Amino acid sequence: MKYAEMAETYEKLEATQSKLDKADILAELFSRASPEDLPKIVFLARGRVFPSYSEDEIGIASQLMIKAISRSTGFSIRDVEKKFKETGDLGLAASHFVKSRRQRTLLSSKLSLNKVFRNIRELSSIEGARSQEKKMDLIAELFASAEPKEALYITRTVLEELRIGVARGIIRDAIVKAFLSPGDMEEKKEFTEAVDYAYNVLSDFSEVARIAKKDGVKGLKKAKVKLGQPIHVMLGEKTDSIKDIIEKFGKVAVEFKYDGLRTELHKRGNKIWIFTRRLEDVSHQFPDLVETARKALKPEECVVDGEVLAIDKKTGYPQPFQNLSQRIHRKYNIKEMTKKIPIQVNLFDIMYKDGKMLFDKTFTERRKILEKSVKTIPEKFQLAKQIVTDDLKKAEKFYEQALDAKQEGVFLKVPDSRYVFGRHVGGWYKIKPIMETLDLVIVAATWGEGKRSKWLSSYVLACREPDTGKFLPCGMMGTGLTEEMFETMTHTLKPLVTKEKGKKVELKPKVVVEAGYQEIQKSPTYEAGYALRFPRLLRIREDRSPDEADTVERLKKLYRSQGREG
Repeated sequence: MKYAEMAETYEKLEATQSKLDKADILAELFSRASPEDLPKIVFLARGRVFPSYSEDEIGIASQLMIKAISRSTGFSIRDVEKKFKETGDLGLAASHFVKSRRQRTLLSSKLSLNKVFRNIRELSSIEGARSQEKKMDLIAELFASAEPKEALYITRTVLEELRIGVARGIIRDAIVKAFLSPGDMEEKKEFTEAVDYAYNVLSDFSEVARIAKKDGVKGLKKAKVKLGQPIHVMLGEKTDSIKDIIEKFGKVAVEFKYDGLRTELHKRGNKIWIFTRRLEDVSHQFPDLVETARKALKPEECVVDGEVLAIDKKTGYPQPFQNLSQRIHRKYNIKEMTKKIPIQVNLFDIMYKDGKMLFDKTFTERRKILEKSVKTIPEKFQLAKQIVTDDLKKAEKFYEQALDAKQEGVFLKVPDSRYVFGRHVGGWYKIKPIMETLDLVIVAATWGEGKRSKWLSSYVLACREPDTGKFLPCGMMGTGLTEEMFETMTHTLKPLVTKEKGKKVELKPKVVVEAGYQEIQKSPTYEAGYALRFPRLLRIREDRSPDEADTVERLKKLYRSQGREG
């Protein structure tokens, strides 16, 4: 397939706001793609060339892209920077200069989809001497053969700023529409559920699309765990009352809800992988956990689910999550950090063991399998604390014990519940003694003044619009941070800057924070239609991806819970 077809598809997607139309546009492209091209097309539809769990990053900043545009079109760097300032979109700038370029490569051929995909992927693997030059060469090679429209979307893809409003749900619906034959429309629900299942097991829509095209619903239902490829985890629903859950289900497993990092451990022989709930591979950052898991997990192969805590050596209590996050981001001096911030692991589930997937086993059955699969190392590598009861007083006493141990609260787990991916699925309920908070994404910021002039110190918070994947601003936050936290936040956000005007910067939506607030108000100013009054930072959510941020619907629900209409 020629890349021009992909660029035309991007243009159509960008021109419509309808998620149904977007799914139809992609379904048409998916259905006629060759088996070789299909996985690449699925990746590129989200503006990516790697699965979400991959450690590989394109890692190209705007300045390097400006140089590549200059090199391939013959215009000066100053010309490109000026156009970038005018348009606010480096893709549009690239399109303009490719259209007006002063130099053309003789005998340049039409760009293939494979060529674009391969060159962009290769950018992540280039290191060492002359790496920047080599990266520019790869990008310039694409521009040399690109038409203006192709240059626009190549630039946005390299910078990970595609802006076409294709969320995960649209990819899912497009796969269903592309590979469910018209005569099988009554089976649409079954096909959709099969696509969801395969994606939750494989975490890679490119693989899901390939299976759907080749083997249909039967193949999707047979999707199997791949060790080293993370699974989407089961999440708990919020509840306000232990009593309500016991009255509804009777006997339940009451477990500590630990205040740490949700962790998925994979084992194959001596090989250990550690994934976060965001599907990030953090094995390198936790060599102590890798070594312990190698010894303490008995099966030859398994996938277990748990929580990692940073532990205070003196008190034995958990350290603040922000301390643990230092380890998550650390790439150097790892051994020093393992001594400075020791960890404890508490396991509460097992999803796979020695070739067998355990999703359909009851929670009680899985717990028994887990108990037999772990060689406990007290206070270091152990099972989550648990009681099974239908006695409300015992459950409430256990809840108080969890709080006394400085944990978040408890989970109430229904004994016969299966392992079901995602949130609001029933079976697990969580209760903790704090107000309803919001997980929101930072999409813009402002440089401070006076003492704060060296920091990005005011942050625009946004909720998620699930149909399009867009982030809608709903408040400005500047409190709840220490000087050290302002410095850390600035260091984290600076590489995400996509546009700067005066003191204000726009950011790639990657950093998720848990925000408290005084109340929620209706607002004509913010795009979400609602605004948080006096929002404050509670913590950075290293364990949340932007796709898991709270939606505008939840914001609306909380607004109504304040006793207001609308």
